[in-house]
This record gives sequence, structure tokens and C-alpha cells, in this order.
Amino acid sequence: MLALASLGCGFASESARAAGPPVKAMNGILVNVEGMTLYTYDKDRDMPGKSVCNDRCAQNWPPLLAAADGNAEGDYSIIMRDDASRQWAYKGQPLYLYKRDMKQGDMVGDDVQNVWHVIKQ
Repeated sequence: MLALASLGCGFASESARAAGPPVKAMNGILVNVEGMTLYTYDKDRDMPGKSVCNDRCAQNWPPLLAAADGNAEGDYSIIMRDDASRQWAYKGQPLYLYKRDMKQGDMVGDDVQNVWHVIKQ
């Protein structure tokens, strides 16, 4: 019984953690909970609250998806993508990872095509 109670507590705290934005600042840059750099896309600015990075773009720049229980908080909101998935946004800008970033601290995607940018705190 004690093991089940412990398991239940772990699950509850995991759910509580998943509800807020899975973002933190590391060395002045926004990253996801695994420490991978997050980016914004200039072309999203023309369509507030929407991501224009879909299909092949989203394969190279995976969106930071929000769980079903994710809740907007402070500067973080959740937008609906064209495929009906939910994506985190920071100050209205959808958040993305970059497939060529291989480890924490990589910022290979910064300034790619002059339209992808890290988010500085």
C-alpha cells in the first residue's frame, strides 16, 4: 500500500509540473525542461497567435507542444496549430526547437536564414 501511495504522489507532482510552461532560462536564453534552446520564427509575427511553420518546416523546427493539461501562465500562452495540436508561445510568439541542436546549450539555429532567433531573457 505504501508503494502505491508513493507512486500516486509522484504522479500528482508530475502532473502539476506538466501543467505550466515547460520552459526555463539558462545562461540568459529560454530553453525547454531538457535544456534545449527554444526559438521564434519571424514569419509568425504576421499571424499573431498562429504558427506558420507546418509540414516540412515543423520537421526541421519541431514546435514546443503543450500537453492537454497545459495552462497559459504569465508571458506564456498556448496556440492551436493547423493540425489541431497545441503549441506553447512566449509573448505571443510560438516556440520551436531545432533538429540540428544535439545537446544542451547548442544554438545552431540562431539567425538561420535571418528569421529564426533564440529568445534572450
